[in-house]
This record gives sequence, structure tokens and C-alpha cells, in this order.
Amino acid sequence: MTEGNFVDYVKMYVSSGNGGKGSVHLHREKYITKGGPDGGDGGRGGHVILRGNSNLWTLLHLKFKKHIRAGHGGNGSKSRSSGADGEDVFLDVPLGTVVRDTETNEILFEITDEGQEIIVAQGGKGGLGNWHFKSSTNQTPRYAQPGLPLEEKYVTLELKVLADVGLVGFPNAGKSTLLSVVTSARPKIADYEFTTLKPNLGIVEYRDYQTFVMADIPGIIEGAAEGKGLGHYFLRHIERNSLLLFLIPADADDIKKQYDILLDELRRYNPEMLDKERIIAISKCDMLDDELKVELKNELDNELPIPYLFISSVAQQGITQLKDVLWKMLNS
Repeated sequence: MTEGNFVDYVKMYVSSGNGGKGSVHLHREKYITKGGPDGGDGGRGGHVILRGNSNLWTLLHLKFKKHIRAGHGGNGSKSRSSGADGEDVFLDVPLGTVVRDTETNEILFEITDEGQEIIVAQGGKGGLGNWHFKSSTNQTPRYAQPGLPLEEKYVTLELKVLADVGLVGFPNAGKSTLLSVVTSARPKIADYEFTTLKPNLGIVEYRDYQTFVMADIPGIIEGAAEGKGLGHYFLRHIERNSLLLFLIPADADDIKKQYDILLDELRRYNPEMLDKERIIAISKCDMLDDELKVELKNELDNELPIPYLFISSVAQQGITQLKDVLWKMLNS
């Protein structure tokens, strides 16, 4: 999927259908001049329904659908005939879609399961026909219920990427390169910051045909939780990941400090992020000789509070070990 085709934020107006009117009708046929009431019920208005679809990875197909309207219910008629229900509108969305009320910013619900269906705008109930209102004291009611009105609202759809492992790091730390090595994904790779502007997903093939999903998130900078850089635009994608893989280059001035800054940005955005399992990969280690690597290892053993390992995506060093560790952590 090209970068321009990844859409993870859509605003739209949704409107259900009005309920149909109940019928006011008195039974009339040959030899029956004063039959009783037989007006039918109105049909239900159509719903607007969101449905989870695991084959979708983006909201691109909804980008230009700004107004969604369901069908109106039909009116009741004679012989207790009910009106037709309004046509429902189904909108397929990728798993991990969060639906908010645009005006209040309140989260209405989330779609996380294949085939999950939730009504975002409920169709109006059809009105009852006059035959419901007959009684011993009112044998020819000449009134019926109108249908209930439609429901309309503005909603915002936000996609939070569903992945097992989320790559977290500063711009140009080598996240896209690692993703291209361990999966068949082909993200844009270049030697400048913010090459990645949209999340990239890839399937990591492990032993015995087992797989897990890895997500490359655009680089974090200090102040991202307040919206600096790409800010909240990408931080929400990390919320869904089971495991966070911090990627810090071996030539960083202070590896421990970089880790602390990244962790603090996640904490300020959402403190629950700190509950996720974490591991650090020191990337670009092909630039280190054995002596430097031992020296750095002795230093990091005392500084880093979580497990770490050395990798080089370009030289294919430590990649198998990284997969083993990630698989073990995901299944522990």
C-alpha cells in the first residue's frame, strides 16, 4: 500500500431513516359497509451500521463519502399490511476503528472483531396502524401513530493500527529498514528525518509457519505528546500494540537518555502505555567493533532497566535472535 493510500482519520455525517406512518383505514368490501379498522403499521427506518472487516487496513474507501443516509420506512396500508423497512447502510471498516461523536469528542464505540456490527445511527420505529387502538368503547379509531424521526449526527472515525509489535524510536533510527528486513513490507527508506509519514505494517514470518504483525510508526520527537512533530497523529497507533520495541541507534550520544525521552512521551500521551512489555534493540551495531560493543554492553547493563540486544538490519546481525525474543515475549 502506498503512503498516500493510508487514511486513518475520516469525518462524516450519518443519517438513519424515518419510521413509516401507521395507516388509518377502515375495512371496506362488497356487502361489508362498516368493517372495523385494519390499518397496518409503518416500516422501520433504515440503520447506518459499521461492520468490522479484517481485509481492510485503511479508511481510504470512506474518505470521500461525507454524507451517509439510510432509507426511510414505508407507510402502512390496508388489510393490516405493514410498510417496508428502510434500507440499511453497511459501512465496512478496518479492525481497530474508533468512532467518536464529532461535536463532543466522546468515544461511542470501537470495532475490534471480524464481522462485528454496531449501529451508529438507529432508524426510527414505524408507527402503529389504527387496528391496534380499537377497543370495546372505541370500535372505529380514526387515528394512528406517526413514525419516529430519524437519527442524525456527525461522527469521526479514527483507525488505531492493530499490530503485535510496535516500533518506537526517534526519526531516522532505522525502523523502516528493520521492517523491510524482517517482513515483505517495502516502506520508504531514506537518510533524512520523517521519511515515514504513515504507519507501515508487515507480517514477520517465524519458525514453523508462525507469524506476527509488526508496525513501523513515524518517528517520535521530544514534545510529541503536546503535538510537536507529527504529535498525536501517530501516537494513537502505538496504543493497540501488544509489545513495544524501542529502536535506538548505536551511534546515539546517550542511549539511556533517548530511551527515557521516548518513554516519557508515551507516558504523557497515555500512562497505560507503560503497562505494555518493552524491549530495546540497539540498531546499526555493524558500526561497532567487538571491543566497542563489549564496552557499550558493560555500560548498558548498569543503565537500562529492560532487556536489550544488538542488531544490524543492513548486515543482518542479530535479526534471528530478535525474532526469537519477540516471539517468546508475545507468547509468554
